[in-house]
Order: sequence, then structure tokens, then C-alpha cells
Amino acid sequence: MTAISPLPGPDPSRRAPAGPARPVRPRTGGTARPAPAGTARTAGPVRPVRPAVTELRLAAFASHRRAVLPMGPVTLVTGGAGTGRTTALRAYEALARLAAGDPLDEVFPDPVACVPERAGPDAQGRRGFRLGCTVDGPAGPVRLEVAVQAEPTLRIVGERLTGGGETLLATALRDPRRPVVQAAWHTAGLVAVTRAPLPDDRLATALLPLRVAGATEGQLQVLAAAEQVVVALRPAFVCDPQPRLMRAPVAVGPGRLWPDCGNLAEVLARTRALGGYRHARLVAAADAGCAGPVTGLYAEERGDGTVGAWVGRDAGHRTPMGRLGDGELRYLAHALVLLNGSRVLEADASAEVPSAMRAVTVLADGLDRSLGGRQLRELLALASSICGNGHIRLLGTVTDIAAAGARGTAGVTVVDLGP
Repeated sequence: MTAISPLPGPDPSRRAPAGPARPVRPRTGGTARPAPAGTARTAGPVRPVRPAVTELRLAAFASHRRAVLPMGPVTLVTGGAGTGRTTALRAYEALARLAAGDPLDEVFPDPVACVPERAGPDAQGRRGFRLGCTVDGPAGPVRLEVAVQAEPTLRIVGERLTGGGETLLATALRDPRRPVVQAAWHTAGLVAVTRAPLPDDRLATALLPLRVAGATEGQLQVLAAAEQVVVALRPAFVCDPQPRLMRAPVAVGPGRLWPDCGNLAEVLARTRALGGYRHARLVAAADAGCAGPVTGLYAEERGDGTVGAWVGRDAGHRTPMGRLGDGELRYLAHALVLLNGSRVLEADASAEVPSAMRAVTVLADGLDRSLGGRQLRELLALASSICGNGHIRLLGTVTDIAAAGARGTAGVTVVDLGP
């Protein structure tokens, strides 16, 4: 049975020291003030400037129980059939959408499918699931835990945000008749915690920046932790290239790549117009991963308002994009995504967050699908090189055979879910 018990909140008995709280700014970067001459400087831990998810936890989610998936810049999830590789990516996507403020019923259209098999109801007839993550960044490691009730009604019944040894936020369902949860967040001012009702169909962590004033050191700590989690989770892009949709010319649009990459030709036209180093690397990647020599990638607007694409060959020959194989098209789409990131992706990212602090996480289920061994090696080498800079991260699923070769690639984390 999966119990949906309330998550503990901050301890009301804890009180801040006497006297007014000293406001501080969240540790989100900026210019450090030099120490006075002759003053010894104490070296502290160097925190990453760009927040990133370092761990995905599936305490009770579909086929997963107490599963912990470590994450790096490039993370590949493998395992036999039925081990929940795709489910792990869906869990990450769900957290990303919740962090973006999406309502619960849109994130989980079939919530009962997320309840672990054979999980019975609790004493109140409720069944649900739990998931969470750890985000490292300027505020230090921050843990998010979310408990969702799937039956009899869909709602978030418990949420906990912890960091720096403190429970920064805790919510719990107190009255099942009301569509709210009771939230308590760390204050450390004249009172230890602030309590208020929050909607039970939204992630409370994503709502905190709108509710917390930031008037005390404790509130600033809460804001820094919540913003770090949202900034890390929110920009996610599900990438599943469909070769059958990528071969035909496509109508002219805004140049943002669709998840199925059906408008690859249009986006290729945009990246080629931008030119520069990225396009040159894309041509080099195509030459390494496609059959035959590749001397250029071209896309042009046609007279009927559509865009067509070609691959340049030696002696000035051009191959229409539609003649490429499935593996070549999928390889080319993934390479374009890695090299251009947020410049071309339809990923939800706040314009208020400086680009230096943003990182888009690409979710690629079946990353090795239709790829040959050489193509996968080239793609992983490219991913390792690009993702190491921090602007883009890759979380994908691969088969056991592909994972065996990937383990030798520097910068790649392989998570094996078992047979």
C-alpha cells in the first residue's frame, strides 16, 4: 500500500535569536567584495552558478519504488524491458511542468497509471504516488519531495522543500473538503514559520516567489531555494525526432523546433542564416555521422511558402533531405538540438532568468533508436563536449547494448535500472 501521509513541516518551536533579522541576498552570483588588506580569507565550497538537477527520486511512481537516479550533464538510463526507462523520463517531465506552473490535471492526465501496481488504498481510501529531485546551485543542494493523491480525487497532498539542514517549505492536506493545502515556510524572523493556504493543484514551490516577501534571512533562504529548483527544472524539451515527418518541405514559421522535429528544414534555415561556429560544427557532425561525405547543410524558402533542405556533397552535388535514412535524420536532429539549445527549442524558460544561469534539459526517449554504433559514438562525444559547458543537459534512454559502449565515454552517466 502506498501511504499518502502528510509531510512534516518546520518545527514551530524553533525561534530566531532575539533582535531584528539581518536580511541577506540569495546566493545567485554577483560581484564579490574584496577582503580588506591583511585579512585572512576563509575558503568555502565553490557552488555552481547554474542550477542543475543532480538526482531524480521515484519513491513510489508507476513501476518504481525507492528508485534514485543520479544525474550528470549527460545521463543515459538503461535496463531491460519493463524496468521503467521511459517512466523515469516522464517523471522528470512532470516535475518540469509542475515547476512551470502547469495544473496537476494537465501534467497527469491519467494519474492512476502513476500509482505503483498493487498499491492498496490507505485508511481513508486514498491511493497515490511520490516523486522528487535534488537541485544543486548557488543555494547549495536543495531537495524537493512531492506526494500526489490519484484517487479518489487528484491533488497534491504533501510537498517538502529542504536545504541547508532546514525544512524550508512543507505542505499538508488538512481538510479534504477544501481544494487547498496548508503551507508553512521558513521565516526565522519574529516568528519561526509563516502559514497560509495554497491551491492543491499547483506546485507550492513554484508559487513561493509570489508569496514570500523576502524580508528576513529565513525568507531569503526560502526564495533562493525555490527559485533554484524552478530555474533548474522548468526549461525542459522532449525531443523525439520522427523521420517520416522530417522529409517533406515545411511551412515557414518562427523557427522553433517542434518535439517531433517535423520542421527540421525550417529550423535548419534559421541556424544556417545565423552561420558561425555552431553551423560549422553541425556540418562537421553531419559529415561524421551520415553516410558519404557532407560538405554543407542547406535550407531554402520555396515559392510556395515552404522550406526545403538539402545535404551538400562533394563536387557540388546536393542530396534532398527526404533521401536520408531514418538513423541519419534522427542523428542530425539530435546534433542540431545539442549545438543550438535554447536558441531553437520550444522550451519553457523565464526571460527574467539570466542566460548564464539557465540550462535546458533535453529529454530523449530511445536516444539510440535507428542509430548505428558509429552514429551513437559520435553523438555521445558531441553531447559530452557541449553539455560540459552547462547550457544544455541531456537525459535519455538507451538499450543495454548502447549503454555498454556509452560507459566508456567521458562525461556520460549511465544509470542501470536492472534486468
